[in-house]
Amino acid sequence: MLMQPVSVQAQLLLGVTIIIAMLVLWTFFSSISIARQLFIAFGSFVVMRYVYWRATSTLPPLSDPIGFGFGFTLLMAELYCFLILAISLIVNADPLKRPPMPVDPDNELPTVDVFVPSYNEDEYILATTIAAAKSMDYPPDKLTVWLLDDGGTDQKCNDSNPEKAVAALARRLSLQKLCSELGAQYLTRAKNEHAKAGNMNNGLKHSNGEVIVVFDADHAPFREFLRETIGHFKRDPKLFLVQTPHVFLNPDPIERNLQTWERMPSENEMFYSVTQRGLDKWNGSFFCGSAALLRRAALETTGGFSGITITEDCETAFELHAKGWTSVFVDKPLIAGLQPETFSSFIGQRSRWCQGMFQILMLKNPSLKLGLNFIQRIAYLSSMTFWFFPLPRLIFMFAPLIYIFFDTKIFVSNVDEAIAYTSTYIVVNMLLQNFLYGRVRWPWISELYEYVQGVYLSKAIFSVVLSPRKPTFNVTAKGLSLDKDHLSELAWPYFAIYALLMFGGCVAFYRYMFEPGVTNLMLIVGLWNTFNLIIAGAALGVVSERRAVDRHPRLGIERSAALSANGRVVPVIVINVSTGGCGIRPVEGALPGDITKGRLHIVPLGNRVTDESLPVVLRHAQSPETNYYGFEFDGITNREYNALADLMYGEASALQRFLDHRRSHKNLFAGTFQMLIWGVTEPIRAFSLLIRGKTAQSIVDAPKETSTAEQKVDKTVDATLDPLQTITQRLRQEKADAAAAAAASGIPEPRSA
Repeated sequence: MLMQPVSVQAQLLLGVTIIIAMLVLWTFFSSISIARQLFIAFGSFVVMRYVYWRATSTLPPLSDPIGFGFGFTLLMAELYCFLILAISLIVNADPLKRPPMPVDPDNELPTVDVFVPSYNEDEYILATTIAAAKSMDYPPDKLTVWLLDDGGTDQKCNDSNPEKAVAALARRLSLQKLCSELGAQYLTRAKNEHAKAGNMNNGLKHSNGEVIVVFDADHAPFREFLRETIGHFKRDPKLFLVQTPHVFLNPDPIERNLQTWERMPSENEMFYSVTQRGLDKWNGSFFCGSAALLRRAALETTGGFSGITITEDCETAFELHAKGWTSVFVDKPLIAGLQPETFSSFIGQRSRWCQGMFQILMLKNPSLKLGLNFIQRIAYLSSMTFWFFPLPRLIFMFAPLIYIFFDTKIFVSNVDEAIAYTSTYIVVNMLLQNFLYGRVRWPWISELYEYVQGVYLSKAIFSVVLSPRKPTFNVTAKGLSLDKDHLSELAWPYFAIYALLMFGGCVAFYRYMFEPGVTNLMLIVGLWNTFNLIIAGAALGVVSERRAVDRHPRLGIERSAALSANGRVVPVIVINVSTGGCGIRPVEGALPGDITKGRLHIVPLGNRVTDESLPVVLRHAQSPETNYYGFEFDGITNREYNALADLMYGEASALQRFLDHRRSHKNLFAGTFQMLIWGVTEPIRAFSLLIRGKTAQSIVDAPKETSTAEQKVDKTVDATLDPLQTITQRLRQEKADAAAAAAASGIPEPRSA
């Protein structure tokens, strides 16, 4: 039936009938499990009919080598999309939803080492994560938290640049003090070898817990993290990994600049809420670098964390799956992290992911890896080949211009065939995506994300292909400050592409209206170019950075507390909190007018590490009707971060409520209308910034808000600067003396610092 030749009218009738059948299944039978499979089957039939017709009937003839070359390139891009769709339907046909694990008694729980790898993060970020990790609900004698500091290594403390050496030594001393006061272990190493993987392998050598938990420096766990996850290891002796979702407190640049944070699911939610559950069904869920638990015994079979590529997480899971170990994905938000604030840091992060996945594909091809079963090969190939998307996305963006400007046919079809095959294929494709991912991904958002990344990631792909071992690990900048609206320093290609597409649209309109002999095919191609123009217009809004109102992202909570000031104690409810402050509402009446500074005492949810309260100072009070007061934390000491962790990360249900609030289904019509609005309005905002010269350079000299914790670090550095310089000079002199002695005796100089 897929290859049966039929008339154009019959094909159109077939496509429309199947679309109606899919809508009926979705509307009236979605609660029946078989309906999901029928929906996917009907949609797949139309998609495969289109692919067969496209491959056999639409290529330009070989007598037109230019047209055939461009047409074949476009066909390859479409076949790639078909491959990714097919794999995603296999993986996500029936995503697994695991029931909660029963809570085991304390005497049966394994020992746990928590690794917090660090490089250059602000100290207040590290303090928050360490305190949250120490505050997890787990027997204290079985829980050890390690700060693995790669910013204070011997190599960095002996840097040839005296300023860098002094800064590294200051960091080491300051973080040692932080860990001592929070009850964590500080660990650094001699050299920064093999990046994050090498850092964690050094942690393995110095620890002995049965289970290793990994949190990125800016990923703080909620209190119940271990209770919700650790039980899986007891029930499966071959389990090497329990992965949980990455959830963020701040918007990425696309969400912030398009102002969708409060109403649209984040980009990563489709991966964690659908795809990882789909992979979990096939024992293919993989390590994502953070918010995960790993069995030490499994890591020892591969010599620790794999570090050949710059994506040590997926590579480690890949090796352990190949050795017969199993994995689990727990679909519950149990950590809160930070995303890149600027568009340039966002692109840098995605470039690293893209290059790392291509490294694994080229150096450790899943299709050839011994030990993986068939569906695991498919799962890993899907995760790696996904990163080819920049190439087809850019091909789709520029393909219509070839016909508009040069009259080169790269797609041989008449208007009737385009409607019968192509339009029904597009509708069915969007129905499949909206049916499977509608609660966690708005229509056309994938196209926007792929385009804005594709402009720069295409270069990253070619660099890996040319030299698979060349890419190096770069830490993603977090906690940056955006003080003004401005254009990203990476914005110029998006303006150039938008101008080219706009010009192409004008040419298509002129040729269709006034040039003799131009057929309705120009109308179809012009509509295609118009769609690209809308996506490119929305992308201009993405690279037009908006000022960040809150430097410290807030989480909505509801916790009982007491505010003590001027000899009085006022019962209050804390309704939101960040690392910089909190919002409170008095239980009764308003706060007395003379309370501008005091201490906040939190009613704990369980056993707290320490009993400190939080120093607060009033920053603003809203109208009497709202009875809301905004307080800033006033010089938190290291030990007081325990109280902040209890307040901010005491209940993961607060994060789940926020996610549920955003996960409302967006139908195709509403999603298309939203993209049209962005495509029209965002270029106006972008060009206004361009005319006013509001580029990234204009904020270089802008004063950056300095947090209390940062001020404390600065004072520590100033106070220790002179003695550290003396230490640096002494270390260098000792090293020089040792080298001279070694040279005199003929013994090689030792390599360790």
